[in-house]
Amino acid sequence: MVTKLKRAIVVEGEDDLGRLGLVHVYTGEGKGKTTASLGLAIRALGNGLRVYMIQFLKSGHTGELEIAKSIENFTIKQYGADALKEKMRQKTMADFIGNTKFVFEPDIAEMESCQMAFLHAREIIASGKYELVILDEINCAIDKGLIKVEDVLDILKTHGNTEIVLTGRDAPKEIMEQADYISVIQRLKHPWQKGIKARKGIEY
Repeated sequence: MVTKLKRAIVVEGEDDLGRLGLVHVYTGEGKGKTTASLGLAIRALGNGLRVYMIQFLKSGHTGELEIAKSIENFTIKQYGADALKEKMRQKTMADFIGNTKFVFEPDIAEMESCQMAFLHAREIIASGKYELVILDEINCAIDKGLIKVEDVLDILKTHGNTEIVLTGRDAPKEIMEQADYISVIQRLKHPWQKGIKARKGIEY
């Protein structure tokens, strides 16, 4: 059904960066939570904002990691257990050719990397250098007990004018209560249900 307008609707904008500082949550079982946060990042960058994304529980080469290198004021850091191992090896792009597998380590193996990611996130937010900080898959890390929800709530109470995005399924109710935006993405259909593998440029 198309919404019909009988008169013009004027949406007033707000250019004052001092008005930033709201909290976004993208959760649910459907595809698109990280994708949505990246879309917001592109919009922010196009308006001169500085963006920092920290990826919890994620390891492996993705398109967003590569494109971020060529965009000024856009940083993405992965903190999956395997990502930290690969940093020690100093891999080059040639090493990634043909690499289409992603490893999700058992929860206990991700404990240290999640703690490191959280400490880094707290430092980045406290620095005030970035107008938008995306904590990708942090909801999952909280749900798995790898990060305390109380510690995340402390950040949400003291983040000042930094806009915060938290992605990942199973967002805790305590986080939802503090959010200004909540988007729950449902999975009605997904190619994986038909045995289709993750596709380069679409899923990663």
